[in-house]
Amino acid sequence: MKKFQAQPGFVVQAFRFALDPNVTQEHALRSHCGAARAAYNWAVGWVEASWWQRRAEESYGVAEEQLTKWRPWSLPVLRKAFNETKHTDPRFAAWWEENSKEAYSTGLANASAAFDNYAKSKRGKRRGRAMGMPRFRSKRKARLSCRFTTGTIRVDADGRHVTLPRLGTVRTHECTVKLLDRVQAATARILSATVRHERGRWFVSFQAEVKRDLERVARPDVAVGIDLGVKTLAVMADSTGEIRQVPNLGHYDTARRQLRRASRIVSRRQGPDRRTGRQPSKRWEKANAQRNKVHHRVANLRADALHKLTTSVAAEYGTVVVEDLNVAGMLRNRRLARRIADAGFGEIRRQLTDKTRRRHATRLVVADRWYPSSKICSGCGAVKAKLPLHVRSYECDACGLVIDRDDNAALNLAALATACVPGTGVAGDQDTAPAVSKPRGADRKTRATRTRRETVTGRAGGATLPQQRQTETRDRPQTEPLTLW
Repeated sequence: MKKFQAQPGFVVQAFRFALDPNVTQEHALRSHCGAARAAYNWAVGWVEASWWQRRAEESYGVAEEQLTKWRPWSLPVLRKAFNETKHTDPRFAAWWEENSKEAYSTGLANASAAFDNYAKSKRGKRRGRAMGMPRFRSKRKARLSCRFTTGTIRVDADGRHVTLPRLGTVRTHECTVKLLDRVQAATARILSATVRHERGRWFVSFQAEVKRDLERVARPDVAVGIDLGVKTLAVMADSTGEIRQVPNLGHYDTARRQLRRASRIVSRRQGPDRRTGRQPSKRWEKANAQRNKVHHRVANLRADALHKLTTSVAAEYGTVVVEDLNVAGMLRNRRLARRIADAGFGEIRRQLTDKTRRRHATRLVVADRWYPSSKICSGCGAVKAKLPLHVRSYECDACGLVIDRDDNAALNLAALATACVPGTGVAGDQDTAPAVSKPRGADRKTRATRTRRETVTGRAGGATLPQQRQTETRDRPQTEPLTLW
């Protein structure tokens, strides 16, 4: 299907509001989300049925031209097939009229996208990890979500209610004036609405086409380098030499005592048991809800702190330099995984990418993953061969500079803004910048998947190459020392 393109001068933006539905409306919301899950499972089973049938026929020696035809998974085909089936299929015939057609369209669209991702990953046209075949969604684990694209979708004039198809008017927990003013001024047009149950509440997200003028940053000629860490969330050093530190509040560590107490209470109640079919007691459900409240509060505090940090950075500096961290690999360290996940390194990178491009059109420079920002002396440019993680102070053997390890890394990242190749957005790009040897085997590429002891015949990608080994040497000067000013 053709992808939506915003008008010149407009951007597609989401506005999310918490809902306060009554008992009847909450029942209808859960029914719509359950209908979307049922339609998704039907589409997965309908498409994969032809796959298994062909496999069975091949095992019987059926000729290629006589095999069962492949069933397509495009959204129009799935809609047509589902509309023909829902009247006679006992899984839908008795209740499909209770929900909006958008609920079933949501599940079919998600199934179509899942098959597209699987096919592109199989052909090597999709980045990231290899995608497996779409699987059925469990009623117990599936996220409650439903999207509305047609029908009555509006924000009411009182600023405290929204109207959705088949659900009617639902009260919002917060004021909707930030979207209502734009709609009334004809600077925004609502495209769709998505309801979702998240963190113990119902939310509605309006996707709108909004006219937005770029906002000028406070210091457009200043570049800042951001070094992320666990003890200190971010160390920011700008091109003027100023260094600021943002402490890591550690919301999860602060709430661990409450979580231990709440989890202890839950463990003493009669919980559900899938093996015996035992249902949870009312006291267990009440205790589990209290424990979930602690988790939800931690998530809300973390999201609020990260949004404030990224908003202030994007609104102040003209150039922002960040690191390309392998967060998934860092989470494999069992000693630091909890603190790294609590800090939210990946979310900081994502928010900075979005806010610098859409709100201020500032330049975001991503340092190469193997750029040794902590090993380079910010004063003379000498590079250390070794710098263990437990060494928190950088001492240069060439010029005698003694500086904090994180401050030194942030200064090097800020200086990297001037060395970025124009047009690429990546500092130290190996395809455009001259190659510079790096210590500790940093010339290696990041492995996308884990290696196996035995290589499977015909496996996509072929056999893996052995790791390159490099002998560590003494401190060496960099070819072109970076300068801050």
